[in-house]
Amino acid sequence: MSVSTPPEITLDMIREHLYVAVIADVLDSLGHRHQACAGGIRAQTVEGILAGRCKTTLWVDMYHVDEKPYDLELRAIDELEADQVLIAAAGGSMRSGIWGELLSTAARNRGCVGAIVDGAVRDVTAMKRMGFPVYARGRCPYDSRDRQRVVDVDIPVEIEGVRFAPGDIVVADADGIVVVPQAVEREALRRAWEKVHAENEVRDAIRGGMLAREAFDRYGVL
Repeated sequence: MSVSTPPEITLDMIREHLYVAVIADVLDSLGHRHQACAGGIRAQTVEGILAGRCKTTLWVDMYHVDEKPYDLELRAIDELEADQVLIAAAGGSMRSGIWGELLSTAARNRGCVGAIVDGAVRDVTAMKRMGFPVYARGRCPYDSRDRQRVVDVDIPVEIEGVRFAPGDIVVADADGIVVVPQAVEREALRRAWEKVHAENEVRDAIRGGMLAREAFDRYGVL
C-alpha cells in the first residue's frame, strides 16, 4: 500500500525509515554521484543508523609540543548543538586516537548524536557501554596531544573525496556514509522516502510470487 509523502522529512524519520543506500540512489538520480564514503570507515561502538547535521573539524598531524593543547578541539565540542554529528577530517591518520570516552561524554551532553572520524579512536569499550555511535577508520591507544590537533572548525572538509559542509545532513550505517548537500536536501529526502516505500511494495510483490523482472517493469524500482 502506498504511503503519502509528509511535507517534511525529519531526522527522526530518517533514522526510522531511511538508510544510506537508498539516499545514495536518489542523490545519483539528482546528479550528485559522489556523496558516499564506502572505504574503511566503520562503526566502532554500536550498530544501527546514525543521522544528524555536520559539525566539522579539520585535523593535522604534528611533531612538536603544542602550546595550546586541545584548544580548537574543545571549542568545537563546547559549541555542539542538538542533533549534530561531529565530523573529524583527519586525512585517515592513525597517529593517535583523536576521539574517546571523555569527548563522547561531553558531546552527548551538548545533544550531539555521534561522531565520524577519518582516523583513529580509543576508549572503544567505554564508548560501547555508553551506546554512543562512533564511526572511524580504526583504533589507536595514543593520546592526540602533541600528535594531532584541530586547525579549523565549521568549514567544508573532505573525507574520501566526499565534501562535508557544516549543516549538511550525514547518514551512516553498515553500508557506509552518505552526505546530503543542503541545496538538494528537501528533494533528495522526498525521493528517498518515496523510494523506500516503493521498495516495500516490490518486496511484498516478490514475496507473493511475482518474478523480479515483472516487479521491476511494474514498479521501476530495484
